[in-house]
Amino acid sequence: MAAYLLATLPAGPERRWPLQALVAAWGLQALVLVSDAWPGADGLPGLRIGFAPVLSLTVWLVIAIHGLESRMLPVPRLRRTLAAAGAVAAALAWVFPGELHVVAHSHWAPLHWLLGLLSYGLFGAAVLHALLLDNAERRLRSGIGTGSGTFGVPLMRLERLTFRFVQAGFIVLTLALVLGLSSAYWRWDHKTVLSLLGWATLAALLIGRRVRGWRGHLATRWLYAGALLLLLAYVGSRFVLEVVLQRATG
Repeated sequence: MAAYLLATLPAGPERRWPLQALVAAWGLQALVLVSDAWPGADGLPGLRIGFAPVLSLTVWLVIAIHGLESRMLPVPRLRRTLAAAGAVAAALAWVFPGELHVVAHSHWAPLHWLLGLLSYGLFGAAVLHALLLDNAERRLRSGIGTGSGTFGVPLMRLERLTFRFVQAGFIVLTLALVLGLSSAYWRWDHKTVLSLLGWATLAALLIGRRVRGWRGHLATRWLYAGALLLLLAYVGSRFVLEVVLQRATG
């Protein structure tokens, strides 16, 4: 958390220490996530997960994706936003470390979990780009910005990047759902229903963009709705069980 907070401090573009602090925080967060969730780390079988660790892992994946992307498309001003999100996520994971122990009942279960978490990261990156896209369009309509978009990123390129993340996330999510629904241990619960609703919303977005040419605020609203449903599917349902109902295990 300290390293993330250090990375949120304002600094000139010539300063390297904020980026170094962000990279250090990202690495430390990875160690914490692995050590906390590692099977048998607390003497009990299975992975220990919860709403806050999953949210923390999602932010960690978004930062990782941004780091890879920034090598081709630098967006330096996102550093402070991502660092602040990382600090909040790390704090939540510290306060709510999670007590649900999930044991793999089949050989495909770990892959199902991995794909589900990866889809969270991809859709998180898509939402981040969509927020930048909405900001660029808002500035353009108000006469403040130009066709170069926001942070110097061309508007059309930013839109293409946004929906590439949506497409990649949708493919990964589809694979995760297929593996989950084909398992003998799946059941109809809030997580399953919300996940399927999120999948359907994102499928409608991709179809609408392909067939009807959805763009701008209409497309990003569908993305926000689908991502919110996916967030509620696991993070939201686990938050209710762990914090509201005090039923962390089971």
